[in-house]
Amino acid sequence: MTENSPSTTATAVEVRYPPLLERLFKLSQRDTTVRRELIAGVTTFLAMAYIIFVNPNVMAAAGMDKGAVFTATCLSAAAGCLIMGLYANYPFALAPGMGLNAFFSYVVVGEMGYSWQIALGAVFISGMLFLLLSIFRVREWIIDSIPLSLRQALGAGVGLFLAIIALKSAGIVTASPATLVTLGDLTSSDAVLAASGFFLIAALAFRQVLGAVMIGILAVTAIALLMGKVSYSGLVSAPPNLAPTLLQLDIAGAYEVGMVSVIFAFLFVDLFDTAGTLLSTADRAKLLDKNGKLSGMGKALMADSSASALGSLLGSSTTTTYVESTAGVAAGGRTGLTAVTCAGLFLLALFFSPLVSMIPACATAGALLYVAVLMTSGLSSIDWDDITEAAPAVIAAVMMPLSFSIANGIALGFISYAVIKTLSGRRRDVSVSVYLLAAMFAAKFVFF
Repeated sequence: MTENSPSTTATAVEVRYPPLLERLFKLSQRDTTVRRELIAGVTTFLAMAYIIFVNPNVMAAAGMDKGAVFTATCLSAAAGCLIMGLYANYPFALAPGMGLNAFFSYVVVGEMGYSWQIALGAVFISGMLFLLLSIFRVREWIIDSIPLSLRQALGAGVGLFLAIIALKSAGIVTASPATLVTLGDLTSSDAVLAASGFFLIAALAFRQVLGAVMIGILAVTAIALLMGKVSYSGLVSAPPNLAPTLLQLDIAGAYEVGMVSVIFAFLFVDLFDTAGTLLSTADRAKLLDKNGKLSGMGKALMADSSASALGSLLGSSTTTTYVESTAGVAAGGRTGLTAVTCAGLFLLALFFSPLVSMIPACATAGALLYVAVLMTSGLSSIDWDDITEAAPAVIAAVMMPLSFSIANGIALGFISYAVIKTLSGRRRDVSVSVYLLAAMFAAKFVFF
């Protein structure tokens, strides 16, 4: 019998892959190994672990207990990764999403005046709507019927929204009665530390240093500790009590008419962001078929939507698939074992709450600004030669930071797209769903 005979190969596969893991993750089918998947999981975790530092700070601005949010962040991320890994069998990791957490705290609670309990109710409803859309396969119709330019502008607008929040929290941009906004005191310690963190993260990212964002946050925190801006409270302890946020959501309160646009904002951002992330990451992992489609897209979207609903029950904002999953894919991740490994590391992170409690706002501001830069890259794909596509996209993106609301940006983007296309004689470019959404958003501005 030759060395390369089928029998020898089959035996090698049996030795190489433990039976349980092979059955769960189909390792041999995707031409990977347990070791490679574990390394990919660690890589993905290090690339996105900054969320365990950033999310508690952002959500605390809504009046939520910082320790409980930290626990909810780790648990919702672990749950999302487990569902993605065990149910969908894809190497995509999930955690509370950047942008929507800021929208939750600074707009829904801060500007609109709703309680964080009602805001959590809106997150739960949007997650359940997303789940229903996935179950009944309506998601493809929605994704296909929304213009590509608006989808790209949505991500970019969220990035600009994050940027103004980061600059505001660092004191780099401040209010002005004459010009609305103006440059703040760049010599203040918060501004200097935030800028230093951003510069360090950008430089490390350019050099492809793994965990660049997390390193930047920890470096600024260490400097702040030396300056006496924060106090040392240890590194390891039991996880903080989840009780202050567990099952505290107010679903009934979220059914107010004024919350409709908020629920749609949570839903649309999660839907389009997740779909885009899944397809781009799957393409990198060579998991797309010859038609460029992800065969298990439905399962992956159901994992994402159910994780969002579960996260709201724990006390966290919308949970979504992270584009940082590409780091794990680049390291060789091809199956759900990568996501499960990531889940285990999020659970391990539960015991490092004292470290998280030391992170100052200026340390996370630089990270927010860096994420904002990444998110605005979607503007480069817009067809700038077609003003009927470019104008609505710019309006949607710019109005998010200027109106300090993701929901307003989405609404004005849809309205302007429908109006500009119709007046330009290109009514056929506008789908029925876009007209319906534009009419609904216009009615909200007029009557509510």
